[in-house]
Amino acid sequence: MATEYGQGYGLDGRPGFPGSTERRHRLPAALRAPVEGRTWRELGYVLLSLPISILLFTYAVTMVSLGAGLVVTFLGIPVLAAALAGCRGLGALERLRARALLGMEVADPEPLRMKKPGAMAWVGAVLKSGASWRALLYAVLHLPWAVFSFVVAVNVWVLGWALLTYPVWFWVFPMHAGQDGMQLYGDETHRVYLDNPFEITVTALVGLLFTIATPWIVRALTMVDRLLVHGLLGPSRLVSRVVELESDRGVVVDTAAADLRRIERDLHDGAQARLVALAMDLGLAKEKLQEDPEEAVRMVDEAHGEVKTALQELRDLARGIHPAVLTDRGLDAALSAVASRCTVPVQVEVDLAERPAPAIEGIAYFTVSELLQNVSKHARATWAGVEVWRTENRLMLQVVDNGVGGADTSQGSGLAGLAERLDAVDGILVVDSPTGGPTRVTAELPWRGAHVR
Repeated sequence: MATEYGQGYGLDGRPGFPGSTERRHRLPAALRAPVEGRTWRELGYVLLSLPISILLFTYAVTMVSLGAGLVVTFLGIPVLAAALAGCRGLGALERLRARALLGMEVADPEPLRMKKPGAMAWVGAVLKSGASWRALLYAVLHLPWAVFSFVVAVNVWVLGWALLTYPVWFWVFPMHAGQDGMQLYGDETHRVYLDNPFEITVTALVGLLFTIATPWIVRALTMVDRLLVHGLLGPSRLVSRVVELESDRGVVVDTAAADLRRIERDLHDGAQARLVALAMDLGLAKEKLQEDPEEAVRMVDEAHGEVKTALQELRDLARGIHPAVLTDRGLDAALSAVASRCTVPVQVEVDLAERPAPAIEGIAYFTVSELLQNVSKHARATWAGVEVWRTENRLMLQVVDNGVGGADTSQGSGLAGLAERLDAVDGILVVDSPTGGPTRVTAELPWRGAHVR
């Protein structure tokens, strides 16, 4: 659960998390499963897989065989490229089917990368694309699995419902088949029929067991389909990682640009404005020095106060960029300094045998600093605690307060932005803040030692 500070208010002042809206069912999942929509959708997926896989397999084998046979001529390569392109298109339809019936969200694979336009460039791009060959592999491998899953699912489903409803239709045997009931066993001298009330009841109970087990068997079968679709028709791990890194890079660039704008605004509206006013005051004091020395002394005293204020603003700004105490003395001293400026008493415990890399140390410092600012502004707490420790290759941060809690990060606020910043460096932010408190925010950062450059 990820929530934020403030009962009814997020970091941006908007209403907080209203409470859980999970639907509660009276029947257990085992009894609901045979009649749930999910079960019928998954069964429909399995039933459709057989004819679709036959189409895929036939197309793939025919086109690839044709292309391989013509490879000695000029037409072989274009035919093979067309076969792979067709497999990519059929793979897109399979992703749509998985999304509609299995509820899977599979991203499109990497697009074709052509260095220049033209038919031959397209052929080369199709043949070089790993997604094309994975789609071909899916078309070949899916047929045997579709046959197996179709046979298992249909037999189990039909057997379960047939036995469960046996008390309703068992009269068919004595009336139309000339036997007492459904034959359980038979040889040349002896036959066993399910014809008395006890045997009919037991048969129905066995059918009930099969009926209850069928949805879970079908669900297990579709798990393999999910793996095939995700692994062969989705983007590769390398491409997914590249996309993730590109997104993280965008977050880092946007964050850096926002920080630069903030620093420029603070300098322009704060220290720079004070220094301009200070220069004007000193100019006026210089003119008054001969005419009215007392007034000049008063103006110089005021200018001296402005100098102190400007210096304090510059110190605060420098601390916001990168505090000197963090560079000189590490996280323990820097976080203690931040805690001393918090509006509530804060207990700081830093258990690190060595210092992390400067970049990780800086991110950890600003994470705790922002969390403590949230405590001061929104938590209405009387106590807070900060713990920092290392677990294997992760740097762990935890900020706890006894405030009111009860808001939500999913509404796009301060903690959501902080989570994005941590995600950009493979970090994680987990917030546990039930209504009424307490609030516990845990952050994980990758550990890199200070000696690593």
